Amino acid sequence: MADKVLERLCNTAKIERDRGCVELEKYLSEAEASEVREFEEKLLNILTNSSSPWESKHGALMGSKSILVNNNKHCSDGFSKDIREKAVLLLEDEEFRVRIAAGEIIGALCKKIGTDVYKETKVKILDGIKTNLERQTLSDETTDKLADKLAPGGLLPAESSESSSEYYLLTKQQNSITDAAQIFHDTAGWKSLETWMKCLQNVIEGCGYGFNEFVDQDLLDLVFSSLTHTNRFVRETGYYVCSSLVGCGFNDTVSDSERGQHLEGNAIYQHGEQFADYLGRGLSDNWSQVRLAGSVATRRFLTSLPSDEAREKFYPILLPRMCLNRYYVAEGVRIYSQDTWKQITHGEGRNLVERHISSVVEYYIEQSDADNHAVREAACACIAELGLKADKSVVSPHISKLLEALLICFNDDSWPVRDAACVACGNFVLCFPDESRGSMPALYPLFFNNLQDNIASVRQGAAIALANVVKAYGEESSEIILNKVKEGLEGVEKQPANTEKYGDLDKGPATYGVVKRLRDNDMDLHTDNQMYSCGSLAPKMGRGNRSGGCMDHKFRKPSEPWELADGCINLLSELSTISSLSKSICQLLPTLSKAVSHQDYTQHVSLLETFCKQLPCIAKGLGKRPFKMYLEMFLDSLFQSLRSDNILTANAANECLNQLSNFIGPSIFRGRVELYNSKYLEQLDRSLPPHAPM
Repeated sequence: MADKVLERLCNTAKIERDRGCVELEKYLSEAEASEVREFEEKLLNILTNSSSPWESKHGALMGSKSILVNNNKHCSDGFSKDIREKAVLLLEDEEFRVRIAAGEIIGALCKKIGTDVYKETKVKILDGIKTNLERQTLSDETTDKLADKLAPGGLLPAESSESSSEYYLLTKQQNSITDAAQIFHDTAGWKSLETWMKCLQNVIEGCGYGFNEFVDQDLLDLVFSSLTHTNRFVRETGYYVCSSLVGCGFNDTVSDSERGQHLEGNAIYQHGEQFADYLGRGLSDNWSQVRLAGSVATRRFLTSLPSDEAREKFYPILLPRMCLNRYYVAEGVRIYSQDTWKQITHGEGRNLVERHISSVVEYYIEQSDADNHAVREAACACIAELGLKADKSVVSPHISKLLEALLICFNDDSWPVRDAACVACGNFVLCFPDESRGSMPALYPLFFNNLQDNIASVRQGAAIALANVVKAYGEESSEIILNKVKEGLEGVEKQPANTEKYGDLDKGPATYGVVKRLRDNDMDLHTDNQMYSCGSLAPKMGRGNRSGGCMDHKFRKPSEPWELADGCINLLSELSTISSLSKSICQLLPTLSKAVSHQDYTQHVSLLETFCKQLPCIAKGLGKRPFKMYLEMFLDSLFQSLRSDNILTANAANECLNQLSNFIGPSIFRGRVELYNSKYLEQLDRSLPPHAPM
């Protein structure tokens, strides 16, 4: 059986080597000590033979690790010494998988024998990291090759490795060779740096609490230098090393109270301010993968501390960043951060935010000005949450600064940011009407601009925000807003008959939430354009002209009358829930009916879809009796929508008829339809579910 296991371990296929490890564990549980010794010798011979292929070396190291971890009873001291020597040599092997496995051997030896293994290999490991952190500049020959690959308007070819470059370059007429070399320099793999750092991580985890004595400023400087490295792969690995490092301050052999009494001997706590500073950088990194690694290290750091009192001193830096990442666009970061928040705050998150409100507000405002549009969107969501959930007396002194930040985000090139800023402003106005009153002259044009935005969800967000304005200010705002609704619904008459839906916009998918204009032969459109990265969610996306008006965004097309009408229908739906406006809403229903009856333009199906979705909401908001007075004026548009070739519009009309039937009463509704136009009954019967009364 031993020969069969060894054959699998040396197989060229990774899956076979993995199976060999499983079979080896079973073999070790049944083998005698002499048989284990013989197997150990075979593994050492493979590692000693310079002609052994890397797959065999990798399998032999995996098998050796299994012996060290799972067979302490039979593992000889001689084997531990010999495999350590082999592993140290293989840390510099050409194949990175062999280097990774060699590092795992060192870590397993640390766990089996203790910190003496690290003492003997410390210089080797740290020198390996230091050497690989520094890197020579690219040679002229390499630069020439890069110039060919990174030609103007070009893209690194598919043959480049994953770690070589993830940058897609938008058309650029005059790329300099120096810039091309720098792009490659910042994104290429960094020799053996990652494997040396992985080795250090394995050592730290193997030593556990015993590594605490080796944590000094020299080691921290070395690890921290990787956290600020220009290469994001290096930073990511550095934060995972940091995660293991902060864990070595946790002594699981004593109780929490005993750990609290010995914080003076906890090297991690003693250097806690440095850790907090660098962990904060990781939580704010522009690359999602690095941000996730920083989140892992931060959770490990905080959970390794024995009490809330010990964690409190680090909250001003870490708490705002942890809080914002709960809304980060990358799902892995967002979910992990939400789970961390629950573990750390124990349901007291709001109180913690209120205690550190100055730090939280300062960070939110800073991030609302970040290069990464996804971060700006998250910052707006957090500001909205702050207004809704935090104690009003705590947030009130900061309202002016927060509103100012949101006003800037209102002019963002990225529509998700504009949408988040709009909803956040609406929440702030509702929660802090007195403090927000002075900002309303600037907010009204922005709300109305979003109400006619090219993006449907932005129009919906504006409707929600404007409804909050009416709830906050009542009659003084309702007149302004209702006049806008009337203007928007009446404006459909001015909609050009054959306007193309996207005008001069690119027919391809939008890039990072921003719609692109069609390219033409203007050279200015192809010169010195923005470089995008597929992993950082489009850093340095423009935020709009801060000094100009609302329509000065270079990526936005002018709104059309039907889009404003669409937003006004959403707004009517939101306003219908405010009882004091019932009479005014009813007066606008004939205008709504007339607006949706215009169907001589291309986008009328989109307007009808919104109408069908919102009409049941308007009916429920007004109540049965008031709405039934106006029901007949909408029937033609409803049944026209039901016959539409657009499946979304037809489905929305079908659902609308079902909801209205249930709301008014199936028999009454059918009777009203029959009385208005008996030809509609056949369509209505097909639309209603079989069990509905006829």
